[in-house]
Amino acid sequence: MKIVLQKNTQLWFTSDSHYSHVNICRSTTKWKDADDATRDFKSLDHMNDVIVDSINDRVQEHDILIHLGDWSFGGFENIKEFRQRLHCKNIHLILGNHDHHILRNRGNVQGLFSSVSHYMYLDVCCIDTKLQTTERQQFALMHYPIASWDNINRGVIHLHGHTHLSADRRISAGRAMDIGVDGNNMCPISYSEIMKIMHDRPVAKLCLPKKSS
Repeated sequence: MKIVLQKNTQLWFTSDSHYSHVNICRSTTKWKDADDATRDFKSLDHMNDVIVDSINDRVQEHDILIHLGDWSFGGFENIKEFRQRLHCKNIHLILGNHDHHILRNRGNVQGLFSSVSHYMYLDVCCIDTKLQTTERQQFALMHYPIASWDNINRGVIHLHGHTHLSADRRISAGRAMDIGVDGNNMCPISYSEIMKIMHDRPVAKLCLPKKSS
């Protein structure tokens, strides 16, 4: 997919919102000894409100939001409820392991999104008419982290979710990053923020296991 960013449009990424997921919320979880695997909110509604507000406070109506999977949890009705609470009109979803209702397109739920896919090779063209400059960057987008991807040696950036990495572990050794909410202060992250993080990152080539001697 190709996106041309004009002056008043921003591109945002997020993942693993897990809207209405009872067990990922510390006050409602049934998991045992799960402090490290849960989010510290006083109620499920509190967690949901923070997720929604963090998007609506940043992502404007005509911006573009790409969500890298695990949209919601705990019932089919939560898919639509979460979508209806967001102001952004242009949301692309890359399927996660918990998005089975969306995968099967129950009730034509895929129609809530601008596109639904398992993987996206994204070509972003950012035009600054004032400075008369054009910036171009490609991304390999998937819910799961992958070891190597198309054009890795040419600087293509891999964004993923799934791993729920903390802020200090979200950036890999190369040009890859977990953009899930758990490592990004429960917020989406912008294209410009990602470019600042990645601009001087090395290319990390795939390291295959060595043959045993």
